[in-house]
Amino acid sequence: MIIANASVTETPLPPTHATMRHGRIRRFYKAYGLVISSEVALPELEPTTPVAPDLEIVVKPIDPPEGASQGATAFQFEPTRQYLFWEAVGAFLIDDGKRIDVDPAPGVDDPLLAFPLLGPVLALALHQRGLLILHASAIAVGGKSVIFLGDKGAGKSTTAGAMIRAGHHLLTDDVVALDLSDPNRPMILPGFPQLKLAADAAGAIRLEQAEIRPQVHPQIDKAQHRLNDGFAADAVPASRIYVLERGETAAISPLPALAALPAIIKFSYITRFGRQALAGDFAATHLRQSAQLAAQVGVCRLEVPTGLERIDEAVALIEADLIEADLASG
Repeated sequence: MIIANASVTETPLPPTHATMRHGRIRRFYKAYGLVISSEVALPELEPTTPVAPDLEIVVKPIDPPEGASQGATAFQFEPTRQYLFWEAVGAFLIDDGKRIDVDPAPGVDDPLLAFPLLGPVLALALHQRGLLILHASAIAVGGKSVIFLGDKGAGKSTTAGAMIRAGHHLLTDDVVALDLSDPNRPMILPGFPQLKLAADAAGAIRLEQAEIRPQVHPQIDKAQHRLNDGFAADAVPASRIYVLERGETAAISPLPALAALPAIIKFSYITRFGRQALAGDFAATHLRQSAQLAAQVGVCRLEVPTGLERIDEAVALIEADLIEADLASG
């Protein structure tokens, strides 16, 4: 794989950016509009000056909640607390979207802990904080943005990588957090400058501004590309949502209103865990937020040509579609 010989060393944070607490370094980062203090090293995130954090990540023992299922994986969802357990990694407890307790499995180090922590665990914490979370990638294009939805293998990260190579900027990969506090202007919050790409996609796109991080587990088939450039650090209004499918030629077609809302719900992060994750009032809130997004942002089907050598055809079509949308709204 492309990451077999890759190596990257985490640069120690300046003393003002880290403090010690019961034997673990407490570092401060920023992501998704939050200041995050973490006792798990997360070099994927951008460091920031210590202030009162919006979200704390603490390493400590976790007792399984009463009634939690047993097995290699276990989840339990309550209105203000969410418990996730993976036997190969450890346990995570999210408390009201403000704190995440982490109990590593024996022998598990921080790079492997970071994999679920910056994926489903953080996605659920952001959901608890009232944001709409999509399992998607997002790119800033000038003062606008595009969101890529799709099934596994549809090419979300690959298309995002091709957009970055074309000079556009990554907003977030895998976890897209939307602030709908102004329902008429959905905003995409910037995540962190990392893009996960399969080896063939990485070889075809060749992001020169990225460092390739070491593989954290043999079963993880995508390499983590840490961008040194090409990251959008500020929130951007959501302009267009594309549902990716494979096709013979690059093509964009609007989804009818009756299909747009189901597509957003299908690819929202919380639906990966089923109805049990929408405890309390979250089911009604999730439906309302999804409907607001579908009403305010155009949702289109994007056919991406099969074959990585033709990915730039999709990029050119996206750029042209945004210009056309600008002219139509102006």
